[in-house]
Amino acid sequence: MKSRIMRLGLICTGLLAAAQSTPVLACAVCFGKSDSALAKGLHWGVISLLAVVLSVLAAIAVFFVYLAKRSASVTENSVSATQRVAATTHKV
Repeated sequence: MKSRIMRLGLICTGLLAAAQSTPVLACAVCFGKSDSALAKGLHWGVISLLAVVLSVLAAIAVFFVYLAKRSASVTENSVSATQRVAATTHKV
């Protein structure tokens, strides 16, 4: 019963929306006026989003380079410490 009422409500809402719809007009970019303020804003929006994505990707790359360098440094220090311990034990 509840699903039937829900379905009827959705159908009525869809019919009302279709009956009151207005024609969709193209924006300035799609219509062909590429020198309008809307088109310029669209271009700046794309450029700013691209800058954000690239900066996040660059930060992730820098973080992984930092981790690789730190890992190499720790490995180098542990190898030299192991060699020092081995050298002191052989002297005794």
